[in-house]
Amino acid sequence: MTATLFATAVVLGGIGGVGTASAAQPSASDQGTQQHCRTYSSVKECGKIDLNAKQRACAEKYVKLGMTHARAEVECHAFA
Repeated sequence: MTATLFATAVVLGGIGGVGTASAAQPSASDQGTQQHCRTYSSVKECGKIDLNAKQRACAEKYVKLGMTHARAEVECHAFA
């Protein structure tokens, strides 16, 4: 329930500085195996995120509400 309220608050305008996206830069050691990394709500995820059914439903819901797919995946993986 808390995750849903949090994600809703982020979609509807944010909470202070929470939920601010920042671009993740690969380190020198990642150059050969560079993955897509993204950080939202202080949660960093790299590569493909395997979501369970509940997390997928959460992500689909927030994408329909206007959240980007990448952000919805990260936040639902972390908070759902």
